Amino acid sequence: MSKRDYYDILGLQKGAGKDEIKKAYRKLALKYHPDRNPDNAEAEAKFKEASEAAEILLNDEKRGRYDQFGHAGVDGQSGFGGGGFGGGGDFGDLGDIFGDIFGDILGGGRRRGPRSRGRAGNDLQMALNVSFSDAAFGVEKTISINRSVECDDCDGSGGKNGAKPITCDMCSGMGEVRRQQGFFTVASTCPKCQGTGQMVSDPCGTCRGEGSKRKKVDIAVKVPAGIDTGQRLKLSNEGDTGTMGGPSGDLYVVIQVEDHDIFDREGFNIYCTVPISFSQAALGDDIEVPTLDGKVAVSIPEGTQSGRKMRLKSKGIQKLGGYGQGDQIIEIHVETPTHINAEQKEIFQKLAELEGKSNPMSRGFFEKVKDLFH
Repeated sequence: MSKRDYYDILGLQKGAGKDEIKKAYRKLALKYHPDRNPDNAEAEAKFKEASEAAEILLNDEKRGRYDQFGHAGVDGQSGFGGGGFGGGGDFGDLGDIFGDIFGDILGGGRRRGPRSRGRAGNDLQMALNVSFSDAAFGVEKTISINRSVECDDCDGSGGKNGAKPITCDMCSGMGEVRRQQGFFTVASTCPKCQGTGQMVSDPCGTCRGEGSKRKKVDIAVKVPAGIDTGQRLKLSNEGDTGTMGGPSGDLYVVIQVEDHDIFDREGFNIYCTVPISFSQAALGDDIEVPTLDGKVAVSIPEGTQSGRKMRLKSKGIQKLGGYGQGDQIIEIHVETPTHINAEQKEIFQKLAELEGKSNPMSRGFFEKVKDLFH
């Protein structure tokens, strides 16, 4: 099968300059690179075809022969003829272009200068229990955490008596080493400096060259009003210290709100059950109901049924940021008396004789039952 014209492969005119060739090749290589198209034979073929075209046209001598004699002038001159991805050959500018492409495919581009030696510290996380009331109103607490801090003896340098690190002699401060495999440029973390680009020649005896040590520290935490279980507070730069001048990590405090003896919470509303007697339910009454702000007076209407809900506006949890407040929902529970004395029993017996006319729900229910079975 005859080969396609190299200019057509790259979508260029015959007089295209090197910058145009590089740009066209880079676009095709990114599109058809095998790492982006695994197990795709067609994409692999197009990638090899574009690479061969670019390799010939970026070499002045080879391009001259190609322009004069066509493929016959360069047969066997390309590093891709029979060599596949491991073929040899002098790729000229193609190696640099491919280094850029390979970096883009890995998500970061080529590193063109020494790597910054500083490393950010680790983020940390801990749980914090707070009472129901503290979560509702907010509180400031002091927590203790074991984290890494800068070593006092070396001032974080990792070197004995504060001696500064030296440039790694294996990667020349780049933090990575590269090797050429055909036209692939493969980069990996420098094994000698672990990617920092720096080395400690005489380690500090306290931190053993790490520049940091573990220490228990106390930290003040402001818990905002309205916070709930599972929410996190971020304390910037309160995690592990960075090494060699890097920034400290963050501390995340996960809130766990303790249960309350009376109240339950759903969102910013709170709920509680309020018991009343038969007589209070039947006759109505003014009672005091507990809230987070203290007791408030509530009027129980005459004939109140068990399970009735009443809403106390803005007596719930303050919303985060202070924008409004939830409500308190009280549910009435009519208690059945136990261990009644003789006098109470006599009164209830008299009441039972009259209940049929004053209990509309019961009367209606049993009338439906009667109709159901007749």
